[in-house]
Amino acid sequence: MNGLSGHISSAFDRDLEGIQAQIMKMGGLVEASIRDAARSLDTRDEELAERVRAGDGAIDLLEEQLNEEAARVIAIRAPTATDLRVVLSVMRMSANLERIGDLSKNMAKRTGVLVQHQPIGGTSSSIKRMAREVERMLKDALDSYIQRDEALAIDVIERDNDVDQMYNTLFREFLTFMLEDPRNITACMHLHFIAKNIERMGDHVTSIAEQVVFLTSGRKPDELRTKSDRTSTDPALSAALGDDDKA
Repeated sequence: MNGLSGHISSAFDRDLEGIQAQIMKMGGLVEASIRDAARSLDTRDEELAERVRAGDGAIDLLEEQLNEEAARVIAIRAPTATDLRVVLSVMRMSANLERIGDLSKNMAKRTGVLVQHQPIGGTSSSIKRMAREVERMLKDALDSYIQRDEALAIDVIERDNDVDQMYNTLFREFLTFMLEDPRNITACMHLHFIAKNIERMGDHVTSIAEQVVFLTSGRKPDELRTKSDRTSTDPALSAALGDDDKA
């Protein structure tokens, strides 16, 4: 009986290793998507933007495969306690990664429009810095998952406020450029949607880090995160630039 039990345990460990390897592969693709989307905007590279859009299919496929494999593991292995938290956390993380990939694809879509307009100040570089910070957060969130490092995960959660502050600054810069010259309105609208998408990427990375806290401790961080994005609470600002709810 001990031999059979050991065999089942070994097979289950391989299953867990397999889905965790897939989540890291998916994370790597999403990191590259963020980086390339930001670079395509900064360098006005339409070919690179198109590669980002085309690459989103691979991210979507991995999420589908991960969900199928995780469902199979739950059905066949009936994991409990920590093992169940591992499987559930992978499913939730894959959903957040897929969403980040969609937002990155949206960012790349707008590059083709923006190359038809003159650059607006240094906003493209500012957006690239903001995207780079989200990319670093994602890398650290994935590292915290592999290392089961709760402190690093909490650090990622706290850093989302920095991304919010970057977004707030950009939002007001766009308003200034629009007021100075109405010809800037179209470009600023697209740039705003890109900045907002990156801010939302930060929220999804934060959700991934929260899954690490859940996995390592069995608890979730406080549901009411302290958000530093104030634009949504200012009706005048929101009306001025609108919102881009659909990815």
